[in-house]
Amino acid sequence: MSVSDAMRVRSSVVVDGRDRAAARSYFKAVGLTDEDLKKPLVLIANTWTDAMPCNFNLRGLADHVRAGIRAAGGTPLEFNTIAISDGISMGTEGMKTSLISREVIADSIELVARGYGFDAVVALVACDKTIPGAAMALLRLNIPGLVLYGGSIAPGKYKGRDLTIGDVFEAVGAHAAGKIDDNELLQIENHACPGAGACGGMFTANTMATVLEFIGLSPVGSASPGATDPRKEKEGYRAGQIVMELLRRNLLPRDICTRDAFDNAIAAAAGTGGSTNSVLHLLAMAREAGVPLTIEDFDRVSERTPIVADLRPGGQYVALDVDEAGGIGLIAQRMIAGGLVKGTTLTPTGHTLAEETANIKETPGQKVIATAEKPFKKTGGIVILRGNLSPDGSVVKVAGHERSLHTGRARVFEREEDAMHAVDKREIVDGDVVVIRYEGPKGGPGMREMLGVTAAIVGQGLGETVALITDGRFSGATRGLMIGHVAPEAFVGGPIAAVRDGDTITIDIDNRKLSLDISDDEMKKRLAAVKQPASRYGNSSVMAKYARLVGSASEGAVTTA
Repeated sequence: MSVSDAMRVRSSVVVDGRDRAAARSYFKAVGLTDEDLKKPLVLIANTWTDAMPCNFNLRGLADHVRAGIRAAGGTPLEFNTIAISDGISMGTEGMKTSLISREVIADSIELVARGYGFDAVVALVACDKTIPGAAMALLRLNIPGLVLYGGSIAPGKYKGRDLTIGDVFEAVGAHAAGKIDDNELLQIENHACPGAGACGGMFTANTMATVLEFIGLSPVGSASPGATDPRKEKEGYRAGQIVMELLRRNLLPRDICTRDAFDNAIAAAAGTGGSTNSVLHLLAMAREAGVPLTIEDFDRVSERTPIVADLRPGGQYVALDVDEAGGIGLIAQRMIAGGLVKGTTLTPTGHTLAEETANIKETPGQKVIATAEKPFKKTGGIVILRGNLSPDGSVVKVAGHERSLHTGRARVFEREEDAMHAVDKREIVDGDVVVIRYEGPKGGPGMREMLGVTAAIVGQGLGETVALITDGRFSGATRGLMIGHVAPEAFVGGPIAAVRDGDTITIDIDNRKLSLDISDDEMKKRLAAVKQPASRYGNSSVMAKYARLVGSASEGAVTTA
């Protein structure tokens, strides 16, 4: 590929001319030559870490991206940003850092790209918040770039069945209920995660990887191969070449991520029974893209989108089964054919989504991906509830066979650990509605996921009879009648702060209602008596800074100056 001056419009400011001799000297100290500096500088923004399996393979994958960039006429330079493991931090104070890390990832990629004058970006991602964080950065910078997903972990194998990390969390609940013994829990723990790769079900990582192919920030076909599949290396090389073509065409993220593309992305999450975290992340991405998007759009799109992929936690299969069936591209092909998404939106190659998926072949006999005409479920998995408990909205996933109506006694907890303690002590009984508050974006801060509690409830056999609501959020691995993102949150005086033990709460999915059975006058009286708790993190901590700057979950929990 020939290099034009237009492809170096950003980096030339940093490296060209007499006055930039010092900068060139620094680059030469790390091995670059004069020829290298005459080429576009391409940032490889890596989220590698050896502290978890999800991102463990990204260090090696970067070498293949680097080779692809060089072969296409660019000069690659790599930096590493942070990654927090949701699976490791789950159920601890550390989980509060996860959503906060999304903002830090986006900010750090933006800072490095601006600081060095990079001409283009390839972001390597895997665990949950690295994916939207990278996407937010690209949309904010609006320079040629793409996101490459490191791939799913292979399923664990135990007693003839596939295991995911969700099975481990549910086994904890089963153990607490006396349903399995110490050795069985240990065997599930030992077999669930066999190597590198992100969580294997349609949890948040695989949901967002799917979303990014549909929205056009990842090349079609790049996300489906697993982390340890040799094809992933080829996808790395291809990504390096594609980003140079993006640069040559000056095709920018905001050109690709139109309103139609965002609707496609919502449909992708809803139609695969994906994570409720997609609501937070797509709202945040839309803000960076300057695309109007509201929480109601998720309910609107989900209502017209059937579930066409039978994936865990609501279904039977794992992410690598999608790959074997034909890949994410086959899901897109089926959804385009059924009129569920628009095939006219762009992908990183410059071709449309319909063009990129037209020739994808289905594996004969596969049972993972259905058609729009004969779906697994008639409507999508994401529902927005309102009512006197969540006037600004709350989110529930109904990808499985959850009941649509539940009325029960409130069991109120001020933090996740207290709720988990009650579950462990078998104090939660049939019909209860567990309420966990002060876990929202500001109140946590950081809006913890509640997989430990929800999985323990399911593991104890209470998944069909107990509900949970929180101003925090859920893992994509969560299943059961669990309502999160309740807004306004308790910390800012939202109605969830007024709930008392023994109150009656009704969850009505069909009518989109989340209601506390008290009068308006009683609600006002209770809220007037609520006192905002003091921050637990002082004034200088990143946690305190985030709490001051973050907005409502109903708007994506984004930080503003």
